[in-house]
Parts: sequence; C-alpha cells; structure tokens
Amino acid sequence: MSDVPARQQTFAPSTVELLFAWFQRIIAVYCLMFGVLYWIRLIGYYDGPLWRFDLMPVYWQVVTTTLAVFFPFAAAGLWMQASWGPVIWFICAATETVMYVGFPDLFGGHYAVVASHGFAACLYTTFRVFIGLQKRRVER
Repeated sequence: MSDVPARQQTFAPSTVELLFAWFQRIIAVYCLMFGVLYWIRLIGYYDGPLWRFDLMPVYWQVVTTTLAVFFPFAAAGLWMQASWGPVIWFICAATETVMYVGFPDLFGGHYAVVASHGFAACLYTTFRVFIGLQKRRVER
C-alpha cells in the first residue's frame, strides 16, 4: 500500500475564474455608481427639470425608487460573488433596457446605457461558458 495519492487535486481557481471574479467586481462598482445616481435623483440633489421626487411623473417615481434599491443590492451581491448578484443585476439591466428601448418617449433614449448592459451580459455569458467548458475538461 502506498501513501502517494493517485491523482493530486488542486483547488486553486483558474485564471479564467480569477478574471471572472474581477469582472464581477467591476460590474459591482458600475452598479453602485448607477444606484448612487438614482438616489441623487430621488433626494432632489440633481439640478434638472422634474428630478425631485415630488415633481417626477409617476412612471419615473416607480422606476427610480425600484432601481435606487436594486442597483446597490446587485452591487453587493456581485462584489461578494453571491449567486443572486447577477440575477439582481439582470433585473436592473432588463428594467433599464425596457425603459430606454421600449418607452423612449417617456424615459428618453439612453442607448449607451443599453449597449453597456448588453456588452456586460455578453461578457458574463462568455465567462460562464469558458468556466463550464473548463470544469467539464477537468472532470474527464
């Protein structure tokens, strides 16, 4: 009988997993920034027309309060790399996409925000595919 293990397993994260962790943290900072911007609109610090909560139309009140809560929540989940972080981020991204693409007459056409969400979603999907393929290769 030998004391030498047949296969030595390593539990260190791969380079792709490390890059994915940094990617999630960058998106977390991005989400926190958007959350702060929505809170600035809510408290009336923003110097623009109808950007105080009591002066906003109802449709802006609903999305502003929702996203002011969800974006920092998504940022916390992404920073901690919790499984619910990307889900909450996806809800925020889908909400803003529907706002700016579906109702540009009400919310304006901020297509750069929609494009950045789409780019982040594509990068997220690419990372998950590579990590899944890498894990499948290790299992064989």
